Amino acid sequence: MKIYLRRQLNLLEFTLSSLLRRKGKNLALLVVFSAIVFMLASALLYSHALRREAAILLKDAPELVIQKMVGGRHDLLPQANLAKLAEVRGITQIHGRLWGYLFDPIAAANYTVMVPQTNPPEPGFAIIGEGISGARGAEPGDQLSFKSHDGGLLTFRVAQVIAYESALATSDLFLVNEDDYRRLYGIAPGLFTDAVAKVRNPREVGKAAEKIAELLPDSRIVLRDEILRTYESVFDWREGLLLVLLTGAVLAFAIFAWEKASGLSAEERREIGILKAVGWETGDILLMKMWEGGVMSLSAFLIGYLLAYLHVFYLGAPLFEPVLKGWATMYPAFRPTPFIDGFQVATLLILTVLPYLAATVVPIWRAAIIDPDQVMR
Repeated sequence: MKIYLRRQLNLLEFTLSSLLRRKGKNLALLVVFSAIVFMLASALLYSHALRREAAILLKDAPELVIQKMVGGRHDLLPQANLAKLAEVRGITQIHGRLWGYLFDPIAAANYTVMVPQTNPPEPGFAIIGEGISGARGAEPGDQLSFKSHDGGLLTFRVAQVIAYESALATSDLFLVNEDDYRRLYGIAPGLFTDAVAKVRNPREVGKAAEKIAELLPDSRIVLRDEILRTYESVFDWREGLLLVLLTGAVLAFAIFAWEKASGLSAEERREIGILKAVGWETGDILLMKMWEGGVMSLSAFLIGYLLAYLHVFYLGAPLFEPVLKGWATMYPAFRPTPFIDGFQVATLLILTVLPYLAATVVPIWRAAIIDPDQVMR
């Protein structure tokens, strides 16, 4: 075992010295290889981080959302429907929600206006997200005015700015009192945007949805699992779009790596001939070149992946953020939680390192089996 390890260390030492003799060519290959790994790893890491954040945020989302449909469109839900929903067996909590969108011409952005179920602000006051605070320069005590449904002006005094840590979910949130909400949109008492329900047994959510559909045929029921699947589909689509855009760069690298690995220079052929002449076997030469390819590819992979990790988890992925997170006037400040998926790393390793190693075997084997004298000529 010691002899085998000593042999491998000697081969590795010779490989490193061989790489340093051609440092210009190898440095160019290392830079291009690392750049490709960096782009692919950044896209995968950021999309996976977004999926995890969405799953964490939606973990406490309502199990059932009930919406009234009229003509295939979302309509206001009357109070009488809430009374019917409360009679469905298995539902422990049911309450109506009031929410909507408000366009602010000053910030050129849409706000999400909502009436919180607990601790709503006092009449005339509002709790705003940090995105609104930044766009309007509003701090607690400042006033914000908006046009209501009838053209009148409603003024709100900022009571609180929601904490920065929750910016991903609350950046554009504008929380108001129920009376102020109804005055802003002209919605009469007893009408709600939709309703949310909690089911006693999580395994019976689907059955409860079926009962609600039978009781209120004109309703649409949205399950929390369906929302999660929708987010997954959106992130899959955006990640696929970005990877398609990177396909050209990946193919260009594949051609570049194949040419560098398979197109042996006269110096490399001469080196192989000398090694054969001094007693090296074909297997030793193949093993040495495999070490060379492994050192190059693994070094590039580690450099590219480390740069991608820093790019995503410490810089916020500025290169790919608009594509994967979406386009909006009011971006929430978002720093994903560092996380590495072993399967993702293995997949990226297989797609980048193994093809390069395979590209080095055939040309080296062809040169190694030729007579040393013929090679050196």
